[in-house]
Amino acid sequence: MSTHRIQQQGQADFVAPAGQHRTFTLRPLDFAVHLAIASSVALAGWAPEAQAQNAGSQAAAPARNYHIPAGPLAASLNRFAEEAGVLLTASGEVTQGKTSPGLQGSYSVQSGFAALLAGTGLEAFRQADGSFGLRPAPVASPRGETQLPTVTVQHKREFRVSKGATNLPMEIKETPQTISTIDQESLRDFGISNSNDALRMGTGINVEEWETNRTGYNARGFDVMLTQIDGLGMTNDWGLVEGQLDTFLFEKIELIRGANGLLTGVGNASGTINFVRKRPTNKNGGEIQLSAGSHGTKRLAADYNKVLTEDGRWAGRLVVAQENKDSYLRALNDKRTTIYGVVEGQIGQDGVLTLGLTYQDAKQRSPMWGSLTLPYANGRLADFDVSASTAQDWTRWNNKSLNTFIEYAHTLSPDWEAKVSYNHTKGRGATRLFYAYTADGYLNDDNTGLIGWPYRSQSETKSDILDLNLNGRFMAFGRQHEAVFGLSHSKQTSLTYSYDGATFPVMPAFPYDGDVYPEPEWGARSVASDGEQSITRFYAATRLALTDRLKGIVGLNAIKLKRDGTAIYGGGTNLDNETTEKASPYFGLTYDLTRDTLAYASYSDIFQAQDQRDINGAFLAPMKGVNGEIGVKSEWLNRKLLTTFALFSARQEGLATIAGFDPVAQQNYYEPKDVTSRGFEVEATGRISANTQITAGYTALRLTGADGKDIYEWVPRRTLKLRADTRVPMLPELRVGAAVRWQSDVSKSGGARQDAYALADAFAAYALSDKATLRLNINNVFDKKYLRTVQYGAIYGAPRSVLLSLDYKL
Repeated sequence: MSTHRIQQQGQADFVAPAGQHRTFTLRPLDFAVHLAIASSVALAGWAPEAQAQNAGSQAAAPARNYHIPAGPLAASLNRFAEEAGVLLTASGEVTQGKTSPGLQGSYSVQSGFAALLAGTGLEAFRQADGSFGLRPAPVASPRGETQLPTVTVQHKREFRVSKGATNLPMEIKETPQTISTIDQESLRDFGISNSNDALRMGTGINVEEWETNRTGYNARGFDVMLTQIDGLGMTNDWGLVEGQLDTFLFEKIELIRGANGLLTGVGNASGTINFVRKRPTNKNGGEIQLSAGSHGTKRLAADYNKVLTEDGRWAGRLVVAQENKDSYLRALNDKRTTIYGVVEGQIGQDGVLTLGLTYQDAKQRSPMWGSLTLPYANGRLADFDVSASTAQDWTRWNNKSLNTFIEYAHTLSPDWEAKVSYNHTKGRGATRLFYAYTADGYLNDDNTGLIGWPYRSQSETKSDILDLNLNGRFMAFGRQHEAVFGLSHSKQTSLTYSYDGATFPVMPAFPYDGDVYPEPEWGARSVASDGEQSITRFYAATRLALTDRLKGIVGLNAIKLKRDGTAIYGGGTNLDNETTEKASPYFGLTYDLTRDTLAYASYSDIFQAQDQRDINGAFLAPMKGVNGEIGVKSEWLNRKLLTTFALFSARQEGLATIAGFDPVAQQNYYEPKDVTSRGFEVEATGRISANTQITAGYTALRLTGADGKDIYEWVPRRTLKLRADTRVPMLPELRVGAAVRWQSDVSKSGGARQDAYALADAFAAYALSDKATLRLNINNVFDKKYLRTVQYGAIYGAPRSVLLSLDYKL
């Protein structure tokens, strides 16, 4: 008979670096076993119970001789299962780092498994369908009594899998959409501590950082409207993200391209960014990072995990990071303190409870509010020093946030689990800002013409997200399928106060100093905006094994979105309890062309309420995003390298697009447009040798309006992201790596433009001991001068900088 084997799959199929956990999966050697069993059932008229009885007879079959050498546990189990003619299914992460003494002599199936697993803390057990699985072995008490292991929570810690684009626990290769990941190892290697720099590494993602504290992201030509943490989150107002997350808190970042309604509820056809938190593990230990570098950068970060009870039921993890740095921009200083704590434990035999808290305090001195004005009326662009800033010395942009979450997962049966999650976030902001602009968008020839706008505000935000879901496996038509059903409700409120006292001074020629305009005498405080949004949604999806090779995914997401108040969604006119009710389907197919190559196709749509107003001050109707994608995913080099090729078509119907400027209201007005993005993406990620790993991604697209002409010219049509690292053969303690980012030219009608450019970063890491590593990072190695965005004005990118870090394992 055919057997299940332990095989590496998807991006998890790399050789794991020291200290880095990778996900392995026990999968079939081929799918013929399912066809064979199904055929036998059809011909012999067996009931499903008969299959289990047949498998049981195999387990009780007479002993036979085996000659399996000692080696990695996964390889030994693979060979034994194949020679014994039994099915073995489980997640392969449980075998990671474990070895087997091998098997020499005559053994039954049960005794053979026992010998191979001796000393590993694992045992083989027969599952309901007759196949074998792996689980933690029972332990003996000091009195010699056998105890049931209290390791449900440990088992879950070993088997954590992100649910990607469909809310189903599938590997990246098996998901019918393009998904990229940026793991903690890459972030550490390249000295990246903030979310904007991290996302710049991601295939197909563009970071439009057009001022110093607000950022927009786009993918496939459209703004990313949703960023999440552990699969939960609220939409980004105006598609903007305020502040940055410290990446030391996360195991990885997932970049899911295309409409993603099953995971997010609302959004658009661009994609979703999902930050995956660090969670407790089953081992005591951690690390400390010390860093110092250009522009007065000083950073301390620590991460420690502790198993809190002897039986392993409870574990906790604490992550702290503090960073203080100046900038290449005049007078800009960022100070950020982040604390994250999480505790996880077992409740009874079937429940796992997780509680966590994240606190972040970010203070910014002399921030830029808005961008630089570079164009002259004759079409030329001003050329200033990269340090040019419009800020004044008294300006500040401070944010504090507190997030708490609780999760409870309960195993209902070997195949089904129920989970409830609750997230609560509170944020406070305080700003004193200075905006510089011209009435017509152009500088005078002597660099005068700028008008100042001082502004002061205080803001409060609060969001609550409750999600309940049921997920598991079921048998039908002789095959095993997967399903998830969920119900969630989220609510967000926002209140902003602004202060009187603003004047609009005429500024001297730019660049000017940070003290040319004193802070105003602020007057009374009044409500500038006050809004509320709630989303209730039901989602369901199933992955059906249609044949041995063909899998289908069908899903539905139904939402009820309510918005009320003014402010957070545009200010001015009340929304008056605006309600949107929509349903979005999801369809996907995957087909195994070979054992290593899979073809896929998917279709989904999604809706997004819009913050923008038309010329009459009315909010635009919700936008509909439609995404179609076909592609091929392949594994190479004994499944150490995963490649993806995708063709996509994304259409935004009724998308808010700037139509003009209202001089009375001092704001843009918009009109709905149908915009289409078509293109392709190629990505390769994994190991090409035992010591060398690479990630390479290329995106090419075309953006057109309803008239078929180019639109949104500030979005780069082609981008290339490369990064690689290797261990030096002659000096194994040394690892070196480099990253290159290239994009095609961009421009803004009536604004700035930037020719195509490439940036290169590099690092060298030397292991001083098995615990201490010294690392040198050089960013923008060739000191390229460039504009990092032209979408809303312009701002120069960072010049060359260096960072020296010491990592120490605890």
